[in-house]
Formats: sequence, structure tokens, C-alpha cells
Amino acid sequence: MTWLDALAGKAINRELPTRDEALAVLASGDDELMDVVAAAFRVRRRFFGRRVKLNYLVNVKSGLCPEDCFYCSQRAGSSADVLKYTWLKTDEVVASAEAGVAGGARRVCLVASGRGPTDRDIDRVCDTIASFKDRHPDVEVCACLGLLSEGQAERLREAGTTAYNHNLNTSGGHYADICTTHEYADRVSTVSAARDAGLSPCSGLIAGMGETDEDLVDVAFALRSLEPDSVPVNFLIPFDGTPLAAQWNLTPQRCLRILAMVRFVCPDAEVRLAGGREIHLRTLQPLALHIVNSIFLGDYLTSEGQPGSADLAMIADAGFTVEGADAAPRVPAESAGPAAAPPVAVLAPDAPRPDLVQIRRRGPGTSLPANT
Repeated sequence: MTWLDALAGKAINRELPTRDEALAVLASGDDELMDVVAAAFRVRRRFFGRRVKLNYLVNVKSGLCPEDCFYCSQRAGSSADVLKYTWLKTDEVVASAEAGVAGGARRVCLVASGRGPTDRDIDRVCDTIASFKDRHPDVEVCACLGLLSEGQAERLREAGTTAYNHNLNTSGGHYADICTTHEYADRVSTVSAARDAGLSPCSGLIAGMGETDEDLVDVAFALRSLEPDSVPVNFLIPFDGTPLAAQWNLTPQRCLRILAMVRFVCPDAEVRLAGGREIHLRTLQPLALHIVNSIFLGDYLTSEGQPGSADLAMIADAGFTVEGADAAPRVPAESAGPAAAPPVAVLAPDAPRPDLVQIRRRGPGTSLPANT
């Protein structure tokens, strides 16, 4: 039995790894990478089979945030050229959320910039959530509105909210290096308040912000102690115009090791592959599906992801199924437009795909340069 076999066995039994074991995953070499992925897959398969849960983000209030989180394109002082708008109307939010549901999302996440909501903001969000739940009672709703005041989590739950997201982002020891307008303890208390109010706790991290391996293990262990039902793992998107714009520290292999470490620490949590996956995992994204059991479909808050149709094709090609789908792996058809969810054609895995074949029109025998 290898050390990875032993680590996978502990995770399957929901035993917390030692810090040294978690650090060893992050320090493993490229020759061991596929062994790390395979060990993490054993854990993922034990608790989630080959299902992938789709989530869809709706940015209900974008930009102009008074907080100074160094990683964020919406922060105070950011010169990133992102969309800026105040609260969307209920019908706009519902229409956007329904586009995600049409694409296969089982959870919609309503996210607003800002330190935290006022009671009036909570009124607005509760009305929107109630309206959406009337139309889609079986779809989960996660709210992400910042730091919560007393009683606000309870009001969100009563309106039909399923979960509340508030990421720890990094370790307590590293937190002052990425934000000065609030403290790590504020984030911990918000996650705890949401859980105590009966909301499903959702909290994760951002990797690539100059943290050490020890910081990554610290935040993973802190998350385990909070017992979140879902753990989104983000990889820093280094927006121009933010203090971390020059932080390009991640490789695809590093990202896979981070995901695996989180899976071993939080074996039965919904580990979600979140922002930055396309940028940093690149062609290794399908391998991540052997570790995580959840992804965001399509775009993020202020950046574009790969098309939802590409997400669905990637899931099918990797041999996984979309959670809640009643048919075989789904192969996406052409998108109906930028504002619409990609329609999905249900085809057998070996069905012909003539649309994937492109006749060469460049290179030898033509006047156009070769594709090199």
C-alpha cells in the first residue's frame, strides 16, 4: 500500500489527514501526479459516483465595492474595466437564473458586491428568491451578499434560500496580506451564522495569491472545522488594475494538487471547481473532474468562462454525467445566442458529429499560412 492509498482510505472513512500528509500532496512531484489524481478519484467516487453538479452564477450587483480585497476586480480603487451596475430587478435576475437552469444547473448563486447587505437589500433579495422559487421549487438557491447582520440569515432561509456562500479565501495568518478592511474572523463568524440559521454553509478558498503550502493546508483544515456542505476552490484571476495583477504563480499540475488536497481534507463535501479554472488548468480541466464533483456553468462574476456548451461536452467526454440529467451524456448543440442558455441535444456517446470535422483550407496547396 502506498502513502496515497493510505490517505485515500482515511478520507473514505472521513478521517482527517495529518498536516504532513496534506502538505505531502502539495509537494508531490509530476511523476506522482496521476497517482494523486487517482487516489482523490477513489474518494470522489465513493461519495459522489460519476455525477457532476452544475451551478450558475448571477451577479445581481456588480462593482463599486467599498472593501479592498486585493484579488477582487470590484474592490475599492480597482481600475479593472468590469461591468458596474446597482441591484438588478427581480425579473432580470429570474431570467438570468433560468438561463442557467435551462443549461442544466441544479443551483443558482446570487452574488452581490459590497461589505454586506442592509435590511432593505435583504428585502429585495428575499423577494427575488421567493419569485424564483415559485417557478423553480426544486432548484437550490445560494446567496452570497457579504457579511451578515443579526437576523438576516434567518430571513433569507424563510424566503427559500438553500445555502449561503462566504469564502474564507486564505489562511488566518495570510489574510492581512490580501485584505485590510475586514478580518478573517469576520468571515468565519458569517459562515457560522449562516449554518446556525439553517442555511447550508458554502465556503472555500482562492489559490494563487502568494500563499504558502502551509497557508493552503491551514485554510483547508479551517474549512473542515466549519463543516461546509460545499467548498468552492477558486484560482486567482489576476485582473489588470488590481494589486495582485502580477501574481501568475499557478500551473495546471499545481491546481490539481490543490484540488486533491482539499478533497482529502473535505472528502464528503461538494468540492466545486470555480473561478479561474480555464485560465490555470487549461487543457487539464477534464482531469479535475476526477477530483471535484461540481463546477460553475459558463461565466463568473466579472470574467467570462468557457461556453456552457463546452462545459457540457467536457463532462460527457470525460465519462461523467450531469447531476439530475435523465439521459445519457449530453452533447451540446449550437448556442441560441449570448443571452440564452445553450440548448442540449441528447445523443449517444458514439453518435456521429460531422460538425467537429473541419476541412483544411490553409497550409500546403493554398495561399494561407499553415496552422502552426
